[in-house]
Amino acid sequence: MGNKISDYLARRGHHFVQAGMDNHHLNLGPGPELESAWIADGLELPDLPAMRRYRIDRVTAQLETMGYDGLIVMDPMNIRYTTDTTNMQVWVMHNASRYAWIGLDGSVIVWEFYNCDFLSGHNPIVTEVRPAIGPTFFLSGNRLAEQSKRWADEMLDVITQHCGPNPRIAIDQAPFECCKHLEAGGVTIGSGQEVMELARSIKGPDEIKAMRCAMHACETTMGEMRQQLRPGMTERELWAKLHEGNIRRAGEWIETQILASGPRTNPWMQEASSRVMEAGELVGYDTDLVGAYGLMVDISRTWLVGDGTPSSHQQHIYDLALEQIHRNTELLRPGTSFHDLTHKAWFPTMDSYDHYCVLFHGVGQCDEYPSIYFPEFWESSGFDGHLEAGMVLTVEAYVGRNDGVGEGVKLEEQFLVTDTGPEQLSSFPIELVP
Repeated sequence: MGNKISDYLARRGHHFVQAGMDNHHLNLGPGPELESAWIADGLELPDLPAMRRYRIDRVTAQLETMGYDGLIVMDPMNIRYTTDTTNMQVWVMHNASRYAWIGLDGSVIVWEFYNCDFLSGHNPIVTEVRPAIGPTFFLSGNRLAEQSKRWADEMLDVITQHCGPNPRIAIDQAPFECCKHLEAGGVTIGSGQEVMELARSIKGPDEIKAMRCAMHACETTMGEMRQQLRPGMTERELWAKLHEGNIRRAGEWIETQILASGPRTNPWMQEASSRVMEAGELVGYDTDLVGAYGLMVDISRTWLVGDGTPSSHQQHIYDLALEQIHRNTELLRPGTSFHDLTHKAWFPTMDSYDHYCVLFHGVGQCDEYPSIYFPEFWESSGFDGHLEAGMVLTVEAYVGRNDGVGEGVKLEEQFLVTDTGPEQLSSFPIELVP
């Protein structure tokens, strides 16, 4: 197996090697039935070792471009991107109990939660694994200052070993006390979130293959949702279908609970509830799911509940939302500036209609850079840049009367920016009544 982790696990015993290799969930993969379904529909499976190499090369190239000697990541999404290791992903978002180091010299160290060192054994890019020190009050209590100093002292040793004098280190997120100790040790700290968002913004070929598989899995589940939708269901009953199908098809979690019906569709952003859906109403939702291979599928649909035809108001606001999707899709071309995305996008007048919070946003492992706001927010929040081939963005639309009369419609599609223009990755029917 040939790296420090594999040798270390071998010394611990055969069962640790098996847990980190043959029995590791990422090595077991989505499973033969699901993979066969993807292949039968013409999809290619991603080369995971190649995807891991692409990602670490993106990160180290970004570090070099920005003048950093190394990177510390504590955000579990960034740990996944750099090391392709996972452990209690949602839990560690609010409990800093695992983190990683990526050095320009090729060193990749994962600090892992208690007795979980085997979880990095599948990936030879990881050169070392260590037990984590949890520098949070939950994990340290009134010994927080002591544990923060221990965390920083060990990290300073790593920096001394792998960097030259006057090191510049990027950190995505870390407790304030830890950063203070690093700075006292002579480290200049910069924004690891900037490094990671820029690195993650251009998807490699195997990431796109993985995203297509995740999309197929999500849309298959959406088909089941549509078939099972009926008057008399609660919103949560319908929402549970998405969760169940996502997990069954190798997904990981759903970031939000945005599903609403009838009068709860206007204003938007209400979470799934116990409300019973009635025939003739609209129900809208946003998938927001982290699916197969840890890739996000972020699309929205609005459906008519039950048989029948949409009312004139329902059809009108749907037509406006669909027009916004179609017209703004054409802007997704390499070289288009974020300023132009903001100011050339079309949307129904704000004098009459409420809208979503953004016009476009990037997507990869989750919602990612960039966020493109409406023109009225350009002065306060807008930022410039330009689209590049390999970016994946969603085009957003929500339309609901801002006087609160009637329902609202939420639509969203996911696109790959290519040299020749936008390629739609999502393909599930977008009509109110499929």
